[in-house]
Order: sequence, then structure tokens, then C-alpha cells
Amino acid sequence: MTNVYDTLKERGFVEQVSNEEGLRQALEQSITCYIGYDPSAASLHAGSLLTIMALAHMQRAGHRPLVIVGGGTGMIGDPSGRSEMRQLLTPEKIDENRLAIKTQLSHYITFDDERAMVLNNADWLLPLRYIEFLRDIGKHFSVNRMLTAEAYRSRLERGLSFLEFNYQLLQAFDYLTLYRRYGCVLQFGGNDQWGNILAGVDLVRRVEDAEVFALTFPLLTTASGAKMGKTAEGAIWLDADLLSPFKYYQYWINTEDADVERFLKIYTFLPLDEIAALASLQGAELRQAKERLAYEATIISHGQAAADEARQRSRELFGQGAAEAAPTTTLNASELDDSILVTELFCLAGLSRTRSEARRLIEQGGAYIDGEAVDDVNLSIARRQLANEGLLLRAGKKRFQRLIAR
Repeated sequence: MTNVYDTLKERGFVEQVSNEEGLRQALEQSITCYIGYDPSAASLHAGSLLTIMALAHMQRAGHRPLVIVGGGTGMIGDPSGRSEMRQLLTPEKIDENRLAIKTQLSHYITFDDERAMVLNNADWLLPLRYIEFLRDIGKHFSVNRMLTAEAYRSRLERGLSFLEFNYQLLQAFDYLTLYRRYGCVLQFGGNDQWGNILAGVDLVRRVEDAEVFALTFPLLTTASGAKMGKTAEGAIWLDADLLSPFKYYQYWINTEDADVERFLKIYTFLPLDEIAALASLQGAELRQAKERLAYEATIISHGQAAADEARQRSRELFGQGAAEAAPTTTLNASELDDSILVTELFCLAGLSRTRSEARRLIEQGGAYIDGEAVDDVNLSIARRQLANEGLLLRAGKKRFQRLIAR
């Protein structure tokens, strides 16, 4: 049986690991691993999907994932990647978000018979006695070493609160607690969490004289440099109530050509030889690979029925390759206002001769943007939405035009 470490590495999940050979040997037996999520919203988004897929691979290989939805650390907020202090949420809102995330994660991993568990670190962090914590845990941390971590160093000039400075200690204590209670020996995280995770590895070594492991994932961006899981319109939420399965499908089918193979490896469970065959397609045929990526990714997050419907709707709206064949109009971004009325947009695309004609098109249900019907004649479109691949406009059944602003 393939060692899951090899699977993760071949598929592009591994950025850094504390002891590669030691971890690989540990994974020859069933182990317990964990990752933490910040309960700052009621849904995770596609930017978190890489980490979720890694947990799914671990469980499929016979290992047990623990998911920490940080009811305790969420009351402080991780300073990593932040230019300012996070907005603090009430305990009630944190708990509400935590429960919503647990329900969402059940689409990807199985919680039956404790094959995976969702834990709240508030259970062991809130009862801590401060003086005892400083004496027993704080004594193992060097302030000088902590200040070398990127998360802290980048914030020093702008201001780092003492509240946030405690975050690394609490995350390390999470690892120690999970080792003691559940035998957890592997923590996953984004590469910006490397310092925090190593602090936990070191704490377990100092307190328990045991070796545990750290593995971080690459911080993904698209080939054009866009942050994964974000678009001009906002986050690509995993919750169907926040983002429809059709729009989720469209996000994946619009993947840039250079990203197709990488995303098939990370965001689907397709075998690598099948992925290689799909990635070898060229020109217009590459659309088949993008459609397969969109279909598989939508099945995983929303189920097969939703994926079937999204694929069928996409084919009906755009036809086989209609979106690629659509003519493109490139606009001068500097000559556009920050927002543009949708009626003006259809005029700029040449799909309507006048705003009145565009208004009638919308009122008659014949106007579409990226496959979504436009029903508001006063809708404003942000100029930034025309960046990158732009917007695909459709008038009626067969008239397409892509608008891009540069």
C-alpha cells in the first residue's frame, strides 16, 4: 500500500516537513494528525480546501484526523498574514461558526465511530490558570526566538499586541494537549504557520521527551498571482447557501491553463495517470480537462446531483466550447469608472446598441453574465471584475462577448 506521505508529496501538498524520513516511517502505521481552523466565519472557502483535501487523503489511508475549530484561540486571533489585529468575536458567535464548520467538513471526511473528530480548544484553554500556565509552559519559550517568526517580525513596526503575542504559546499548548489526550503526532498547516507548528513540536519534546512532526502546505496562488479561493466578486465559499454549486463549478472551469494539472492533483481524487492524460490535452481540448476538474471538485463539495446539474447548465448556457469561442473586447481600464451600469456594459460589449435596448433585453430575461441571468437593470459592475479573464456576457441564446479591462 502506498505510504500517504508519498501521495501527499506527489500531489503537491508538501512544502516543509520537520523530519521527512521520520514522518514517513511513522505513517507506515495508523497515526492521529490535526489541523486547526479559525472560526471567524460560518463557512470555509476554497483557500482552505487544500488542507481539507489533505485530511481526506489521510483518512482514506487509515489515519485519524482531528479538526480543531479554535473556540479558544479564536478569541485572540492569529497574527499570521495580518497587517492589523483581527476583529474579536463574541464566544456565542465563535460557537455558532464552529458548529457550522463541523457540518461543512462532513462533506469531505467521515466522523462516524470517531474516525475523525472535531474538537474545541476552548475546552482546555479557557480553564487555564494564568500563573500556572506561565510557569509550566511559558518557561519553555524564548522571546528572542519568537520574534524571529515571520508572523511576529512583520507586525512589530505596525504594532503587535501582547494578546496576539500569546498566540504561539496557545497553539503549541494545543499540540501538547492533543498528544497527551489522543496520541496526536502530526500537525498540518499553511506554510505561514511553520513557526507556530515547530513551537508545538519543540514543546512536546521538552515536556514529554517525545518526537512529533510538522508538515506545512504551500501557500497557493493561481498562475496569474491571484490568491486561491478569492475572486473580484469575493470569496469562493464552500457553503452552498453563500455560493451556489453552479458558481462554484464556474470558478473551477475557468481555471487558467497553467493551473489545470496542479489543481487536478490537489482538488480531486483522480488517479495521477488519468490526470497526466487530461493535462496533456492542448488548445481547445484542454476545456475537457477543466470541465473534469470542475465536475470532480463540485462532487466533492456539493454532491453528485449538484455537480450533474451544474455541468448540464453550464453546457446549455455556453455550449461545448462556446465560451472559448466567444470574441473578446479589451477595454482601457483607465478610461472606465470604478463601477459600470450593466446596461452600459452590454453596450460596450456590442450586444446592445443603446441602453434602452439593453434594458429591454434584461427585462425580457435574455441577459446573462458568466452564465447567471441578470434581473436588475440598475445592477452595477465593479471595474475590477473585468480584470484577468474578464466577464462573459450573453444576449439571447447564442450571442456571446467577453469583456476584459486592462
